[in-house]
Amino acid sequence: MKGFIDDWRDAWVSLLCGIAVIVAFSAAWQAPLFGYNDQQSDAAGALMRNFYYPFYLCGMFLAWRGGLRLLDATWRTATLLGLFGLCAASILWSIDPSGTERRLVALFMTILCAYALASRFSWKRLSELLAVAFGLMMAASVVLAVAFPMMGKMQTLFPGAWRGVWIEKNMLGTYMAIGFTACAAAAIHNPARRWFWWGVSAAMVFVMLMSTSKTALVSTLIGVAGVSFVYLTGRGPVTGIIMTWLAVCAVLALAGFALAAPDQLFLLLGKDPTLTGRTFIWDGIRRVVAERPLLGYGYGVVWTDTDPFAPLAKIVHVAGFRPYHAHSAWFEVWLGMGRVGLTVWSCLFAEMWLKGFYRTWRGDGGVFALPLIGIYSLATVTESMALGWNDLHWCLAVMVFVKLSLPGDVDSTERAAEPAAQPKRRLRVVAA
Repeated sequence: MKGFIDDWRDAWVSLLCGIAVIVAFSAAWQAPLFGYNDQQSDAAGALMRNFYYPFYLCGMFLAWRGGLRLLDATWRTATLLGLFGLCAASILWSIDPSGTERRLVALFMTILCAYALASRFSWKRLSELLAVAFGLMMAASVVLAVAFPMMGKMQTLFPGAWRGVWIEKNMLGTYMAIGFTACAAAAIHNPARRWFWWGVSAAMVFVMLMSTSKTALVSTLIGVAGVSFVYLTGRGPVTGIIMTWLAVCAVLALAGFALAAPDQLFLLLGKDPTLTGRTFIWDGIRRVVAERPLLGYGYGVVWTDTDPFAPLAKIVHVAGFRPYHAHSAWFEVWLGMGRVGLTVWSCLFAEMWLKGFYRTWRGDGGVFALPLIGIYSLATVTESMALGWNDLHWCLAVMVFVKLSLPGDVDSTERAAEPAAQPKRRLRVVAA
């Protein structure tokens, strides 16, 4: 631990602020404090909203410490800022302008925190910060599951499956998959503590398995494949070409399997062909978006408008039950901002992947970025993880996108160790 303390001696306040932001946006505190149920009282909801304000201050502190690198990131991420600008403009056509305005504030602070994390820390420090944050949440989940099983384990649905500090098991599994990737990245970027972080990553896998979430298992496999791809690509151009060829073959094989035998794919994922009723929700969204195809119904307001003539009522009628979000990032964006928003989101999504591959090949993209993009991409299919306010998945996606958009890989308080005139070094050198 002495080496860890020495490495963070000049940035311990930033470390604590970063951990606080990650834990706050993960919602790991909600269930232990307010109960393990999906529905909260109005008073509890108000307390939850007010809970985030101190952590917004932590993000603002990191943004200040990010300095000029944060300002540099803004013009390099025009697509992302354009998508946020479209969310802000949707106040003009929103079915609930005040609701859109309130959520825009939280969305802005979530994005600001992501920019701050990306601009403040190098990949070496950022991966270790994430590993510490997820390690703390994992430890708390283990304590609850072992010592307080009524809280830490599912009781009605999937009894006995671990859920830890979250409301249900899939959240624990998904975050442990991301935590594994963060710990693996920390082990590679910080060789002096590699055995410790590999041990923590193994513990993450164990807790993920205890959640019994098949989607989380697939996410973990993506994390393993992504970390391996980034590490081996950094070993040299020949290895990089081989790994890229294998990755393309694997994606094509998976796509072919999904098209040829979708039922078997659903079986492997533990889902039915309706994806646990999600396809019914999507059918309802298609019908209501047809009435406002260009710009949608406004950012973040459809699922709280309970008027009998509102879009939600029509979706409920088609789906046969009351959903609380679109269960798909793509449908969520389409519903809120129509074809225009979906087009901008698609451009952002493609740009994220292109920058991830480019910076990995260049050697300064970090180990965490590409695996996280893969895990996030899978999650966007069945979960509403785009433009989420106070949401860790969206915060991490924005953080990675901004980090990949910035030149070089340095802490904001350090001088650039790699001037632009010098050739880029391979990942194994940067990691050391």
